[in-house]
Amino acid sequence: MKAVFFYHAFTSCWNNGNAHFLRGVTRELARLGHEVIVCEPSDGWSRLNALQDGGEAILRDASSLIPGVRLHAYGASPDLDELLEGADLVVVHEWNSPALIAGIGRRRAEGGRFKVLFHDTHHRAISAPQELALFQLDGFDGVLAFGEVLREIYVKRGWGRRVFTWHEAADIELYRPMPEIEKQRDVVWIGNWGDNERSAELTEFLVRPVSELKLSGLIYGVRYPEVALRDIKAAGIQHGGWLPNHQVPLAFAQGRATLHVPRGPYARQLPGIPTIRVFEALACGIPLVSAPWFDDEHLFPGGCYLSVSSGKTMKSALLAVLGDPEFAASLARTGLRTVSERHTCRHRAQELIAIFDGLSHSGQQQFAGWQERIAS
Repeated sequence: MKAVFFYHAFTSCWNNGNAHFLRGVTRELARLGHEVIVCEPSDGWSRLNALQDGGEAILRDASSLIPGVRLHAYGASPDLDELLEGADLVVVHEWNSPALIAGIGRRRAEGGRFKVLFHDTHHRAISAPQELALFQLDGFDGVLAFGEVLREIYVKRGWGRRVFTWHEAADIELYRPMPEIEKQRDVVWIGNWGDNERSAELTEFLVRPVSELKLSGLIYGVRYPEVALRDIKAAGIQHGGWLPNHQVPLAFAQGRATLHVPRGPYARQLPGIPTIRVFEALACGIPLVSAPWFDDEHLFPGGCYLSVSSGKTMKSALLAVLGDPEFAASLARTGLRTVSERHTCRHRAQELIAIFDGLSHSGQQQFAGWQERIAS
């Protein structure tokens, strides 16, 4: 199979968690014997910010992480006829321009022999549906939604012919335990500011508990406003700025615990969709405590992490994890086992191949049954 992916950023993970997942999936597809090409704009906002924060060396490091995957950086007007030549599967991320999305869909509708899927990993379907309405998806064969609740929205609104739940996962080639690394701090948190979508939650579940318990803490991430940086510093917490995703496992290894603080739109309007950091933290074997979030799809069985309902219970949970090494180790083992058995990029690559095979070969009745299995 020749698979072509169109994403707004691949070599850059600056404010772009999609790159973590995509790199792992494409590497696994290549290892399974498929030809893989990833197309990204040469002047994408994530890439330009990565160059400013980390320089060319960071992007070169990222390119070295995906052996067997061919990269194509394009300018303002990509040659779609050339890029789609001989493609069997095309995946187009929702953060591309409406013109690019429409152009690919049009070529499929006009007789393109490839199958094309639209990949949605954002909350715009519920928070800004008018933006998604700009996309012309009539020519697409299906939609990959990164959570069941999002899949149901697409189905209800008739935005796709066929809609599949395709969760993110951990790239376990990078995200793995490092027991040889010495612990240097109590809490490490890795996440971007999030456009004010979790500012109150970060204060309640991260900054205040760490400060009041007088724990050592380190926050990595970008787009923090000055007022937030001042509050973090006043709480006695370090801010490390941007941390390229391939350096995250070391940061997790140096911490005794980490937190899951989902953005408000996901926690309240798209329940059941975790941030990718849940998969990655568990894959690294670090104990995890989560702010309010409901695992509606039962992705993680009991014992993978602790769930709290308030800042007060967050403090209690952190004390339990940090004060009981055996309990912390038990959480880490359960989380690691769950990711290894269910939520790796190899799993998602195999799911994507199965979806493609279903689109290509199954009859409608058989295909409907497969869709139901994927969504479950």
